[in-house]
Amino acid sequence: MADKKKMVEAITSRDTDFAKWYTDIVKKAELVDYSGVKGCMVIRPYGYAIWENIQADLDRRFKEKGHENVYMPMFIPESLLQKEKDHVEGFAPECAWVTIGGSEKLNEKLCVRPTSETLFCEHYAKVINTYRDLPKLYNQWCSVVRWEKTTRPFLRTSEFLWQEGHTMHETAQEAQEETLTMLKVYEDFYRETLAIPAVVGKKTEKEKFAGALATYTIEPMMHNGVALQGGTSHYFGDGFAKSFDIKYQGRDNQLHYPHQTSWGVSTRMIGAIIMVHGDDDGLVLPPKVSPIQVAIIPIATHKEGVLEKGKELYDRLKSQFRVKYDDSDQSPGWKFSQYEMKGVPVRVELGPKDIEKNQCVIVRRDTREKIFVSLDNLEAEVEKALQAVHDGMYQRALDNMNEKTFVATDFEQFVKIAEETPGFIKAMWCGDKECEEKIKDVTGGVKSRCIPFEEEHLSDKCVCCSKQAKHMVYWGKQY
Repeated sequence: MADKKKMVEAITSRDTDFAKWYTDIVKKAELVDYSGVKGCMVIRPYGYAIWENIQADLDRRFKEKGHENVYMPMFIPESLLQKEKDHVEGFAPECAWVTIGGSEKLNEKLCVRPTSETLFCEHYAKVINTYRDLPKLYNQWCSVVRWEKTTRPFLRTSEFLWQEGHTMHETAQEAQEETLTMLKVYEDFYRETLAIPAVVGKKTEKEKFAGALATYTIEPMMHNGVALQGGTSHYFGDGFAKSFDIKYQGRDNQLHYPHQTSWGVSTRMIGAIIMVHGDDDGLVLPPKVSPIQVAIIPIATHKEGVLEKGKELYDRLKSQFRVKYDDSDQSPGWKFSQYEMKGVPVRVELGPKDIEKNQCVIVRRDTREKIFVSLDNLEAEVEKALQAVHDGMYQRALDNMNEKTFVATDFEQFVKIAEETPGFIKAMWCGDKECEEKIKDVTGGVKSRCIPFEEEHLSDKCVCCSKQAKHMVYWGKQY
């Protein structure tokens, strides 16, 4: 117990200082280290293993929808970026530029990609000629650079890993369907793999992606009531196609512009996992992305047969689960703390008395519940426990989101909720950008998160100006 107490004290309490708690976990669980370049992070093996599991799951989902992976250059010539005016203006403050190559000044400066719409469009203009070339369903796994002023590991870094899907379609309807299909892929992934619920809907005109006609978003809530933009899907129409002169010969033998979509998620999802599920003992990882799903801890290893039996269990489980067998000389208490810190969903404890009874103890990371199970049924019991961990994590996150979601029907009430109770606020809105800006200014940063697909009618009036309301909006502060 002394070992555990010492380790736990190294983590600031979540309720005392949420930001410090987050940083402590990121460091103590060995997810990242800070690099010599401001705003950039070293993703350590355990953190990168989480990303690899996320990537594998999403990549499978994308390919099931018919998408192919490609890779585009890291650099974008300034002239290429300038072809889409709204797009470049939206990213201008965050762009990093290369002006010297070797020892010579470049004739044209190069942008280090903040996103790749323009690169994909340059390529599509060469390979799309007829309707038979459509749809083009491409996805890219890469890193991008956005010169952030304030950074925090996983949440906002100058360079981060992500995927960006870029597709081209014959018709507006097909492209719009793709936009919503991929949003649903993200929503399902968050629920089924990350055990994270979210509000899903359409961004307002003010908050939509630069150059898009419509942006859709998935907005999970962190434990402290702050939102995180978890993923976005954009419909571009044919705006980029016209800017880049992408045309195809249609079924009517006439030339047409294809319709475009873009969608992406990033390593920010790891930050969401930490802030939605973590506790004062460290990470609590969803079983489907945890680098270690099961940690086997032998107890009283000096007793005859314990180490051998532990290895036997490891050999049984390793083909079905990601398993760590810890037969090191550290104390059991230290090991318990270590794997709790790392968020391992299930721990299997095995000692001499357990072996005598042909049993072991399964301990759930999320609830600390201990379950005595027969060794004869171990595989099935571990599978059952992992599913129970996932379901329990999702339900607690959903309960937290529901408890921290409030309704406001007038401005005074809205401001009072924003000041006193962190979370989402559901309120009616007239549709004017001026009201969005006023709400943000008065409340110190509360912004529209999204217009949900299923809107509730809370009142007839805008919560800010009392004019006729057009939409119900989820509002909240964000990372």
